[in-house]
Amino acid sequence: MTDETCQYSARSSGPLGWRAATERALYGDGGFYLRPEGPAGHFRTSVHASPLFAGAVARLLTEVAAGLGPGPVDLVDVGAGRGELLTGVLAALPPGFPVRAYAVERAARPAGLPERIEWRPDVPRGVRGLLFANEWLDNVPVDVAETDEDGVARLVLVRPDGTEVLGEPVSGADAAWLERWWPLSEPGTRAEIGWPRDAAWAGAVGALDAGLAVAVDYAHTREARPPFGTLSGFRGGREVAPVPDGSCDITAHVALDACGLPGAELRTQRDALGRLGVSGGRPPLALATTDPAAYVRALASAGEAAELTSRSGLGTFTWLTQPV
Repeated sequence: MTDETCQYSARSSGPLGWRAATERALYGDGGFYLRPEGPAGHFRTSVHASPLFAGAVARLLTEVAAGLGPGPVDLVDVGAGRGELLTGVLAALPPGFPVRAYAVERAARPAGLPERIEWRPDVPRGVRGLLFANEWLDNVPVDVAETDEDGVARLVLVRPDGTEVLGEPVSGADAAWLERWWPLSEPGTRAEIGWPRDAAWAGAVGALDAGLAVAVDYAHTREARPPFGTLSGFRGGREVAPVPDGSCDITAHVALDACGLPGAELRTQRDALGRLGVSGGRPPLALATTDPAAYVRALASAGEAAELTSRSGLGTFTWLTQPV
């Protein structure tokens, strides 16, 4: 980071705030998330790790449906990728389960997706059921602030090649959000300004007439914010420098405690999946003698469950649950 102070520039070669630069890199013409291979071509989420994840979401949907009473329920997948989660959930539901499935995604509808899934760019209104957003909020672009040597929080501007400079002091909504949720003081400390994610989540929850909204992401809370932020890039399964030129994913962990509305709860993925019947316990050894094939299948399932609930991996994701 240099000490140079710059203004925002609309020129493609000039520096922009990280929010504008990320929006263009991920969702502009030829953007990273609009490519045919989709997110699965570059990184592995819980959805890709095991069908047990989709099975757990299916069980959660049936619980929500039971609480709502008779009639069909809605399942809305926000940030649907290429429909992998929805496809898995529909396959895991009991035969004849009355569900309307919606995939919310800015990319084009992928070929071969089941016809019963409605593909759309925005969340439908009047949802009655389960709205599920797995690793969506971390890709809602946000600006970045850094504290200069005088203790002033300034916007971080970035050029297409990834080099950064300090811009104007934060003000308005940016300053108010930082003061409440991520105060900065020490020179060199950084924060991702999360109010656009708060607004995106509130809008999604607002589409729900009755049921449950769930956001799943890498997250942190006010008591343990990372002092230098979490902005990073991913490409081809590897973490890379975040360069806003469309060549990589650009992501940052989510301040989910700021997103939560009244009545929201936060829990680890390990705890959430455990409540839904997913655990990494080994099958009884006796099964290897009485039914070797079943033992092998159960052992494989236990391995997948262990990955989803690992305390050093996917199990550390945070689930934000919001009843409506």
